[in-house]
Amino acid sequence: MLPAAVLFLLFFALPIGYAVNLSLHKVEVKGLGLGKDARDEVWAGLTNYADAFTDSELLDGALRVLGYGAIVVPVMLGLALLFALLLDTDRVRLTSFTRLAIFLPYAIPGVIAALLWGFLYLPDVSPFYFVLDRLGLPQPDLLDGGPLYLALANIAVWGGTGFNMIVIYTSLRAIPLEVYEAARLDGCSQLQIALRIKIPMVAPSLVLTFFFSIIATLQVFSEPTTLKPLTNSVSTTWSPLMKVYEDAFRNGDIYQAAATAVLIALATLVLSFAFLRAANSRTKQEGEAR
Repeated sequence: MLPAAVLFLLFFALPIGYAVNLSLHKVEVKGLGLGKDARDEVWAGLTNYADAFTDSELLDGALRVLGYGAIVVPVMLGLALLFALLLDTDRVRLTSFTRLAIFLPYAIPGVIAALLWGFLYLPDVSPFYFVLDRLGLPQPDLLDGGPLYLALANIAVWGGTGFNMIVIYTSLRAIPLEVYEAARLDGCSQLQIALRIKIPMVAPSLVLTFFFSIIATLQVFSEPTTLKPLTNSVSTTWSPLMKVYEDAFRNGDIYQAAATAVLIALATLVLSFAFLRAANSRTKQEGEAR
């Protein structure tokens, strides 16, 4: 376990500790800020955290991410479950090819996927807008206003559904065939088998994929950052992580950025722990009821 422990210490524990240490300091400027000793790092306590809690841009970004996640998580997991159930039926042909085709978008880097869809959203170069124009149909601007959430969510759903589908499908393939045979002997249809047997038995996989989806949603960065040059509707602080990037690398305030990053990590930890606790409690209650 020594190599794993060393890697954990170097690339996980120490960076977190360093970020926490930075978040508790700030730069104090003396005089005009010129000269070797004009800028000193001093203890700030919880000042940076207090500023983060009262930062309207950060709070607005958190609300935008919550709205984004309300679209992404249920749609992505619903499609992943649907595809996994369809691939697990006996009537589906070319299962290996279909499974690979659904999973393939996950293998494409997030930045490339965002660029791909971003140009498909642009009216001047998108083939979709060309077809809509030829048919005389309205051409909505997906990069402005409310539709922007759908445009960003579509990129995440397109890229993440395949991974979640593989996780759920693997759990489905692990269910003993005797269970299905007994259900068929009792007269269950394919729909009844899916609703009463398959979905309850893959509940742990659904919990796992939901857990990963929450973390990915709270850390959304690539999609809005990549689409930002294509539209004025995406600000430099659209998501909390974009706010961290803005403070650290454009405003030069790594101390405030560190405090914001720690708060995002704590929020992710609290939400994930609460969800896992609720899921484990429900599983325990169902086990006792049986």
